[in-house]
Amino acid sequence: MNPPTRILIHGASGRMGQALSRLSGERDDVQLVAAVSRSKPPQRVVDGVPQFSVAELHGVPEFDVAIDFSLPAGFDAILALCAERGAALVSGTTGLEPGQREAMSDTSTSIPVLWSANFSLGVAVLCDLVERAALTLQGWDCDIVESHHVHKKDAPSGTALVLAACAEQGGATPHHAAIRAGDIVGEHLVQFTGLGERVELVHRATNRDVFARGALHAAARLAGRDPGRYALRDLL
Repeated sequence: MNPPTRILIHGASGRMGQALSRLSGERDDVQLVAAVSRSKPPQRVVDGVPQFSVAELHGVPEFDVAIDFSLPAGFDAILALCAERGAALVSGTTGLEPGQREAMSDTSTSIPVLWSANFSLGVAVLCDLVERAALTLQGWDCDIVESHHVHKKDAPSGTALVLAACAEQGGATPHHAAIRAGDIVGEHLVQFTGLGERVELVHRATNRDVFARGALHAAARLAGRDPGRYALRDLL
C-alpha cells in the first residue's frame, strides 16, 4: 500500500479550510501535515497538526500537495512555495487577477497544478456530459439555470460559467438564468431543447462538504503527476 499523500491546507481558518481539516481525518490516502491561516494561530498544534500563519509559510514541513482556499492576496506566496518545494497545487481561490492566472500557467511547466471553480465530483462528470450532449445535439437551444442561496452575489455563478465553457466546447451557444432564493447550496440545470423534445442534465449539491471531499480526492491523485495544468475531470 502506498504511503498517504502529505497535504498542506492554505486558508485553514476559512469555511472550506475547516471542512478540509475535518474530512481529511476520514481518509487513509491523505495525511494533513500543516495548516496555514492568515493570522497567527491561537494554538501551535491542533489534533496533532502544526498550525502556521502566512508569515511563517516558509517554515512549514515537507508536503506533497498544497490545497489552497484562501484569498487572491495570499495566492502568489503558496504558488511560489509549491514551485520551490516541487509540490503540487490544488486551488479553489477565486478572484485571481490575470497576472496570477498567467503565473499559475507558467508554474505548471515545473509542477502539477489544478485550479477549479467547483470541486464537486458530480459537477466534473456533468461538464463531460454537457460537452458530449452539445457535440451530439447540434443546433439545439442550450440554457443553463443555476440556483443558489440569497447571499450569493455573483451571477451567473462560476460553476455556470464553467458549464457554459463545456457547452461551447461542444459547439453550443448557452444562455444563462440565475435564481437566488433561501439557503440553496447549489443547483445547476443544463437544458438542451429541440423540436418536440428536451434533454435536462442536473446537479444538486445538498451539503458543502462535497466540495472539500472533491478537493481531497484531487490532491490524493495529483501528487506525483507530471507537471502541467489539470482539470478535476482528469483525475476522476
